[in-house]
Amino acid sequence: MHIAKCSCLILLTVLTLDASAQTRDNTPPPGFVALFNGKDLTGWQGLVELPQRAKLTPEELQKAQQDANAKYLPHWSVREGVLYYDGKGQSLQTARDYTDFELLVDWRIGPKGDTGIYLRGTPQVQIWDRAEGSGGLFNNQKNPKDPIKKADRPVGEWNTFRIVMRGDVVSVWLNGELVVDQVTMENYWDRSKPIAPTGPIELQHHGNPIEFKNVYLKELK
Repeated sequence: MHIAKCSCLILLTVLTLDASAQTRDNTPPPGFVALFNGKDLTGWQGLVELPQRAKLTPEELQKAQQDANAKYLPHWSVREGVLYYDGKGQSLQTARDYTDFELLVDWRIGPKGDTGIYLRGTPQVQIWDRAEGSGGLFNNQKNPKDPIKKADRPVGEWNTFRIVMRGDVVSVWLNGELVVDQVTMENYWDRSKPIAPTGPIELQHHGNPIEFKNVYLKELK
């Protein structure tokens, strides 16, 4: 009887730990909100790029957004709490715009994978399977564009970004390692101007399957 009770307690403990592990994903830490709920694409929309948005009337933008959603959202799906992209559509962007923020996001790519995180609708914090590693501000020309070090885990394993953006200054940690230290992010769309003060977060299309989860954001004052 004593052995049976111990076995039940061990089984209950294992089940509790399993349940805890299952609920950990897509559950934001204190002070953050989940941009991805782990169930569907609520809060996300198909890509309409900033330069195009700026030229459209509200009515035209609404129509463009409807067209983008119809065309691109079918290529993004949710599988067991993971946001999966099939590589055949276009980027995904938040339905809301953000100013200054701290962003946490887990990502996974395959061999020769290539993607990134757009900040305020501007490319990009780089993700790829390359010798220099991920996390750099790929489109910078005057300011540093490469990461300080390579902190990527082996291809096929999950990686974690922590990205802090204040004004046009960005810092990036990859798997707990500082890889971009307060670097000015340049305005890819118009290099004569600073980066836009507000814009969406985007998950980049680059023609290959990619996965994301645990996408959390905290707005900074």
